Amino acid sequence: MLAPAIATAQQAAPPPAAADDAALKHRADDLVALLNGGGDVAAAFAPEFLAQVNEAQLRATIAQVTQMLGRAETVATLTPISAHAADATIAYEKGSLSLKFAVQPEAPHRFVGLRLTGTQSGEQSIAEVAAAVRALPGKTGFILTRLDAPDASPIAAIDPDRPLAIGSAFKLVILAELVRAIEAGERDWDEAITLDGSDLPGGFYADKAKGTIATLRDLATRMISVSDNSATDILLATLGRAKVEAMLPVIGVKDPAGMRPFLSTLEMFKLKGVDGGKLGDQWLTLDEKGRRTLLADKVGPAPISAIPAGLFQDNKPNRLGIEWYASPADLARMMDWLRRHTDSGPAAEARRILGLNPGIPPDAASAWRYVGYKGGSEPGVLDMTLLLEAKAGGWYVLSGTWNNPDAALAEGRLIGLIARAATLAAAP
Repeated sequence: MLAPAIATAQQAAPPPAAADDAALKHRADDLVALLNGGGDVAAAFAPEFLAQVNEAQLRATIAQVTQMLGRAETVATLTPISAHAADATIAYEKGSLSLKFAVQPEAPHRFVGLRLTGTQSGEQSIAEVAAAVRALPGKTGFILTRLDAPDASPIAAIDPDRPLAIGSAFKLVILAELVRAIEAGERDWDEAITLDGSDLPGGFYADKAKGTIATLRDLATRMISVSDNSATDILLATLGRAKVEAMLPVIGVKDPAGMRPFLSTLEMFKLKGVDGGKLGDQWLTLDEKGRRTLLADKVGPAPISAIPAGLFQDNKPNRLGIEWYASPADLARMMDWLRRHTDSGPAAEARRILGLNPGIPPDAASAWRYVGYKGGSEPGVLDMTLLLEAKAGGWYVLSGTWNNPDAALAEGRLIGLIARAATLAAAP
């Protein structure tokens, strides 16, 4: 969700043979020309790849990276992961691009898979990263702080106490309530939840039949690792809105009103989409009591079919006042609460789940002993929040948020800045 990605047309299972270094290097060298807008796409990519991602789509994605990082210069690293697939890092004028690719086993070894996994900008210090985040159009927030030195000031911060829309990072609150319930013995990771046939937003469970079984572990894993909205709404309904809201001050959200009433993803989609967003316009005029009434009387009963199929597809910001709001400092306290409550015992499973998707490129993540991540986005909103354990010891949170109600975001810019900050912060 949070990195430019080109769909993989075919996944090559790692064969027992040694890596075909010559074929991988040949195609990796082709990438530099392709990433600079040149190259012969038809000669470099297999027909089955281009059947899923055409040349125009490929060029458009590549252009986004060029806009952020300038010209591609060279293949900085090439690491085979199977006989015919590799991880690579491409050095750019203003940073680097991480990607994975797979090629045909037979000559001419055309690309059958290509996925851009992340970018890093070229700033040389955390201060430079913070300045670049501050310069982004709209409103931004940023914090890098050490958690196991509670009296220390943040290492770097931009408006750390200003609440901003955080997108799917709100799911950290639901995870925290699940952790609390597991610690208290009220819930168990293997507890089976039976789908009751209620409407669900997009995700793995959206089309599952009534009576389908999912464990709390399954739901939490999908909610955090792939930001599955259907799993999120099932968990919220299972745990209860009131209990999730009660966790807001417990985990350190300074102004809980920014997340009350605590919306499900489907409710948010209805508010922004049903009848051209008229429910959302009404929401924005109401106090908390009025909003709860609106949810019960109009939003809940509204059919899911009333949400336009193309909601958000125009990439235009849509009523950013209908969101989940938290400050960078709030997000740091959330992650710290989760860190302190997942060190051991049954709740430690939540820390494993947080670490399934590191959110930053492998080369940045590998500089840390542990990386936990949750981010979120919608048009005009992007958040990236990381829980980091240094190899030499010490826990940190790195969080960046960007809101612009007037224009779509160049998301890769913040993604690259956060990846760069993670790399710089890990340096001894």
